[in-house]
Amino acid sequence: MHRERDARQESPHRIPGGVHEIAFDESLLVPRALLRLLDLDRLKEVGWLPLSMEDGLARVAAVSPGDPAVVEDVRRTLGVERIDFVRISAKDFAWTIANNEDVNPGFPGLANRTSLAKVRTYLANRRSFFASRRTVFAKGRTGLAMFRTGLAFIATILLLLSVSGLGWLSLIELALLAAGLFLLVDGLLWYIPARRLGHRRLTSGLPQPVSGVTALYAILRDFTPIFRRCEPVPGAEALRDGWDELTPVMRRRFLALDRTELAEERTLLAYFRTLMGKSRTGMALGRTGVGLAGIGSALIRQFSADKWGHVGWVFICMGLVMTLEGLSWYLPGRKAGRQSFDSTRQAEQNATPWDLVLPPETADPRERRHRPPLKPQGGSEPGIWGTTGLALERTLLAERRNVMARLRTHMSRARTGLAFIRTGTNFSAVGLGLLVSFGLGNSAWSILEGCTLGLGLLLVADGLYWYLPSEKIRRGMPYCFHDLEITLPDYTRPVSEWTTAVFSNGE
Repeated sequence: MHRERDARQESPHRIPGGVHEIAFDESLLVPRALLRLLDLDRLKEVGWLPLSMEDGLARVAAVSPGDPAVVEDVRRTLGVERIDFVRISAKDFAWTIANNEDVNPGFPGLANRTSLAKVRTYLANRRSFFASRRTVFAKGRTGLAMFRTGLAFIATILLLLSVSGLGWLSLIELALLAAGLFLLVDGLLWYIPARRLGHRRLTSGLPQPVSGVTALYAILRDFTPIFRRCEPVPGAEALRDGWDELTPVMRRRFLALDRTELAEERTLLAYFRTLMGKSRTGMALGRTGVGLAGIGSALIRQFSADKWGHVGWVFICMGLVMTLEGLSWYLPGRKAGRQSFDSTRQAEQNATPWDLVLPPETADPRERRHRPPLKPQGGSEPGIWGTTGLALERTLLAERRNVMARLRTHMSRARTGLAFIRTGTNFSAVGLGLLVSFGLGNSAWSILEGCTLGLGLLLVADGLYWYLPSEKIRRGMPYCFHDLEITLPDYTRPVSEWTTAVFSNGE
């Protein structure tokens, strides 16, 4: 590509006829100290860009270097009298401006690699936030399990009292009572923080996906990142399809965009897993409520005419409140499970970053593009291609993390389905127990028995609907193989010279 001449004229600015013409070159970079003083958005409109400024002489690339308005604007902006103009075409000027903004042609300045790295950091922080929520929900489920264990101890005490009274088993009954009360109180202390979080509205904080090539960016508002997405970039897909003609830096910018999109997907999947974790906590609360109501019904059946019968009604009311609250956490988690399933299935059908370099052999022959091997081109340093190769490697590793995140999401969905099944089984067991204990003589009890049994069967069926597809996908995504072969890429050499490492029988 042509370079501007080193010769300088002492005239205030070159006449249009003597202006040298240059083409786009990635080495045409404005010095950082000068770039910080410029408004590139305004320079895009006026059509000039300073290449250097030294000893009162500014070297400027301009689309219309002979325009007096451009000359005056350069003098006023840079504060110089001597200007060394070079002409550049409108297309090459747009590419040069984009290159100085560290973006590919057509992309807004907010899509530069530094901004994308900042967005990925914010997304990582968002995933850490979701992970902390899931930890609190897991702690709440553990507390509810402790609470149910305490209920089991108390139920055992009631059984011993009904069988042997206050006889020689009093010490054992006392020990069980102390253990049961401790587990009840400690379980509630573990559960209360999860309940507080469960009543707070949780959103992904991510914008809705749009068609076309876009860039995710973040706006800080009260030290909180607000994620937004720019409008689809015209011509970006065609530019990317010409992967072989892109410069190494332009490839790395696209790969940075890919890593940001992958980080966004991982964040969205983390959000879905958090909602499903909340739903599992709700199911644990429902099972706890069912257990508490079961003990209350046992007290009523055993001591219907005694004061313990009134305690039984209190237990039933508390159990119903806990059950209804737990079921209220069910619907958001169910919606998240459906959305996560659709999202992972869609993502698994998309092309991977590696397809840009080496199209898969299973691709449609009519759409297959035979790309030449990666190798340094004339005039390029191998280290440049090595840097691009490392960027590709980082992107591929990010894509592998997304595959594992999708697997974790499917496994979370399967666990949530199992939680539905366990809760439905508890409801069904209580419904059958009520039916056996009270029969169909009382219409109110009959309605309660029918609703409890029907709800239990519905939860079991819904749990199987969640569990079976996710388990099938999990079984089809193994990560441990008996024999495997790993390609060791060396991006400074042709693909045919890359070596491989073979692992067999764990060796």
